[in-house]
Amino acid sequence: MAPFPLDLIGLLGKTGTYLIFLAIGFGFGYALEISGFNKSTNLAGQFYFRDARVVKVFFTAIVVAMSLVFLSVSLGWLDYNLIWVPPTYLWPGILGGLIMGVGFILGGFCPGTSVVAAATLKIDGLVFVLGGLVGSWLFSESERFFSNFYFGSYYGRLTLMDVFDISTGTAMLLVTAMALLFFFAMEKLQIFVADKDTPRTHSRQIAWFAPLAASLVVLLSGPPTTAEKWERMAAEKEPLLAKRAVQIHPGELLDNLADDNQPVLMLDVRPEQDYNLFHIRGARHVRMDDLEQTANELLLDPGISQTVIVVMSNDETAATEAWKTLVANGVPNVYILEGGINNWLSIFAVAEDGIQPKVQVGDDQLNYAFSAALGDQWEAADPFPHEWELEYEPKIKLERKRGPSTGGCG
Repeated sequence: MAPFPLDLIGLLGKTGTYLIFLAIGFGFGYALEISGFNKSTNLAGQFYFRDARVVKVFFTAIVVAMSLVFLSVSLGWLDYNLIWVPPTYLWPGILGGLIMGVGFILGGFCPGTSVVAAATLKIDGLVFVLGGLVGSWLFSESERFFSNFYFGSYYGRLTLMDVFDISTGTAMLLVTAMALLFFFAMEKLQIFVADKDTPRTHSRQIAWFAPLAASLVVLLSGPPTTAEKWERMAAEKEPLLAKRAVQIHPGELLDNLADDNQPVLMLDVRPEQDYNLFHIRGARHVRMDDLEQTANELLLDPGISQTVIVVMSNDETAATEAWKTLVANGVPNVYILEGGINNWLSIFAVAEDGIQPKVQVGDDQLNYAFSAALGDQWEAADPFPHEWELEYEPKIKLERKRGPSTGGCG
């Protein structure tokens, strides 16, 4: 599944990768330049309703990218969870947008367009870039004084679908409709303020049927199900299960729990009755039917890429299905507790009063009897790591996802 390949450097080498980046950057800069975005008067004109090209170009870019991305997701060509979505910091974002907007009006450029202007040797563009560099330096030197505000009101990876609880297709239709409304309004204002009309062309009108059609396709087809997502990646992921590369020994889980620098999230997918009898301290009970929602919640967690996630059932049957669900939905660093809770108890509850092994009663059943339902109050629920020296093959390897370190309008 795309994006492919994930490792461009491994496929093309550094030189080939940098050439691709250069070509993309050149293409983007060229598109801005031929759109007239190297002239501050054209850019500033949008704020005075004299020139609608900025709204048109950027809204067109948004709608085209949105249509291609989500249509590809709907067709199974693209895994949306592998795409970097900038996290939302609400109030810092609003203040930053206001500051940038004022700078845009005063200087006639945003960061990206100022670079385009500088590349075409526009003096005001060169001065704007210099001012941006000085401002970046001042920000880096003073950020520590307002870091609490700067990193405050964090909402994670937030989309319109999350905010309004609507489907992707509905969000696409709303954004497309909003773009068309903006186009119409800006053109009317442009005629009223500057007496400048936009030529009507059939090709321009026909072109807008494409995003509308893409939105309808996504709306009618809906997002791929977890089963469909797993089917597309099964050839890649099934060998991990067969080679037991993701089933971790209880000793490895215990050592990671004892590491203060390593966040660990344990998801116990057993029936609630078994969970109430006994569970590892800190384990979170999750119903199998709620795993998709849990996956979506985990992906909004800013620390998810540094967190080890361990799913567990009484043996490995339900945990394996839970692993598939989480992996299919893009959750990183997911592992299975080897042998499940039964194996954990066979190691850590051998001499504890009130816990007795019983004859195995069936697949993924709890093979221990308990004198009381104490949950995580049993000694075996929280063994002291330094009292146990267990040999195991380490398998946990964090797959850290990194996003771009910068942003802007272009």
